Amino acid sequence: TQNTGLPLPGKEMVDYICQYLSNVRERRVTPDVQPGYMRAQLPDSAPMDPDSWDNIFGDIEKIIMPGVVHWQSPHMHAYFPALTSWPSLLGDMLADAINCLGFTWVIFFLGYFRSCTELEMNVMDWLAKMLGLPEKFLHHHPDSVGGGVLQSTVSESTLVALLAARKNKILEMKVSEPDADESSLNSRLIAYASDQAHSSVEKAGLISLVKIKFLPVDENFSLRGETLKKAIAEDRKKGLVPVFVCATLGTTGVCAFDNLSELGPICKCDAEGLWLHIDAAYAGTAFVCPEFRLFLEGIEYADSFTFNPSKWMMVHFDCTGFWVKDKYKLHQTFSVNPVYLRHANSGAAIDFMHWQIPLSRRFRSLKLWFVLRSFGVKKLQAHVRHGTETAKFFESLVKSDPLFEIPAKRHLGLVVFRLKGPNWLTEKLLKELSSSGRLFLIPATICDKFIIRFTVTSQFTTREDILRDWTIIQHTAAQIVSQNYGLHSISSDDGARIPAMVVEPSSDAISNASQLYLDGGKSKPPSRKTVVQPKKLSVSPSTCVISQQVKGQGDPLDDCFPEDVQDVTKHKLTSFLFSYLSVQGKKKTARSLSCTSVPVTGSLEQCNPKAAATDKEESRASARVLSSLPEDMMMFKKSAFKKLIKFYSVPSFPECSIQCGLQLPCCPLQAIV
Repeated sequence: TQNTGLPLPGKEMVDYICQYLSNVRERRVTPDVQPGYMRAQLPDSAPMDPDSWDNIFGDIEKIIMPGVVHWQSPHMHAYFPALTSWPSLLGDMLADAINCLGFTWVIFFLGYFRSCTELEMNVMDWLAKMLGLPEKFLHHHPDSVGGGVLQSTVSESTLVALLAARKNKILEMKVSEPDADESSLNSRLIAYASDQAHSSVEKAGLISLVKIKFLPVDENFSLRGETLKKAIAEDRKKGLVPVFVCATLGTTGVCAFDNLSELGPICKCDAEGLWLHIDAAYAGTAFVCPEFRLFLEGIEYADSFTFNPSKWMMVHFDCTGFWVKDKYKLHQTFSVNPVYLRHANSGAAIDFMHWQIPLSRRFRSLKLWFVLRSFGVKKLQAHVRHGTETAKFFESLVKSDPLFEIPAKRHLGLVVFRLKGPNWLTEKLLKELSSSGRLFLIPATICDKFIIRFTVTSQFTTREDILRDWTIIQHTAAQIVSQNYGLHSISSDDGARIPAMVVEPSSDAISNASQLYLDGGKSKPPSRKTVVQPKKLSVSPSTCVISQQVKGQGDPLDDCFPEDVQDVTKHKLTSFLFSYLSVQGKKKTARSLSCTSVPVTGSLEQCNPKAAATDKEESRASARVLSSLPEDMMMFKKSAFKKLIKFYSVPSFPECSIQCGLQLPCCPLQAIV
């Protein structure tokens, strides 16, 4: 104690973390600060003399927390989950104390730390079996020459896979063209992904200098085999050499799934020989539940597979699982062997430095091991089903309101929705919701429609949280429709545009807004036929109160519990979890828009010029292609899309807490008994 001086500050920090996670739902989700806010609060230079711990600790709330987005909040619905849990935190505390640089099985010449590598090998085998991956991805299997490794991100894993595929293909080409320069061979390579793929795929192409072609998807936003086959044939005629396909399971925009059972045979036929890489960054965690493994049909064709336990599995960032079926293709790509890195067991033991770009690596497997042992497979399954059922509950609320539509099928914990009518209505809705800071949502586009993504990201989220957030969304939408379609403005008691407390407009006002907007509004609906979703729940702002209990109803489009799978338990009545939580054209890209997108000038569609003319500020905002969404959100006009090579999605990069009163087994603050 006297040597380190750690226990007292350490206890204070652990108590602070516990309090933070317990009360995170009470904080504003997004920060209310401007860029550069911290500059005035910090000195120009580092202190010459030590500062006291009390001063440092006090500045957490004063300086750091005002600028934080609270990803663990139950009202955080943007992007995808980025969860933590107490076993993960404790595992990383120990790993940070050990501070092992585990790049080889043997660390240093005089000391040994084999646990880092061997624990990772065993935990990666556990995880592969939990997800139902093929045996070729296991370290410890007599017929396998593959295995798994923990990388920092899916972005890094995709780059590693592309570099390995590139190296392997160039070596094959050198057999028939021994005198060709490798750079000229590389210039002929081409890779493929769907136009829904994450921006990291394009970035991998930029780094590797391999051309990437983004292919159109079907009506379900899925990349199909015929589309890939046609693209390969066209490129071969041009003298290009197809080398790599990135299939996505759970796209950023709408959580769509590429068709592995069609793509796989094309990649593996004798004439092609393409490396098939699978990006399941978000959706991968769901495969711990057997009922979701239908999306894995065709996985046997994959050369590599990656997903983020750091998203939905409650293992905090960074932690990415990456498996390959042939580790020697990684070795031939990344192996460097200077004398100071050699050891007596080189070749016989796994040295993960040959599986990745960096040399040094963190002891990531420790926190993953803590989480898998603390929760077990059954409680992780319950956690995933809770998130999915909570998203289904939100979906049912949206479907009950005739002002809204759901333009893409819900998968797992992601629901996309919009106000029916012109895009500027949904854009304005998102702007109003975001400016409040009470919940966090981001946009995407589908078939030229501006949509809002709603992801159940937090393990703390309860039905009451969903009802609270839906009431805010519904109330704000009613205000916007009323203001822009001639009805009396609906306002809260305190005059706020979004009330500080849940304040419901009258049922008549909502009904009148719906009728005027859908039937007699000044803005005509799009020429495309609009099908109003049938009401499954009679939910209106006047009935969306926190104490309300909504009875569950079946969903004929439910993808979570397929009827044709006879041997899978549906968990709708028997699970303790659902006794509390169950509630019974031409294709375009659908990408979340990045804050790094290029500003383009133009004009937005104005379907209600008379109402817009009465509000100069709204008119100016609507006249810009770049919307005035808060700081990091943008929207582009359709014509401006053509000026960009490709859209970037927002980096993708969700346990109920004790506050919810349910004491669910995945609570990060509840002791495992």
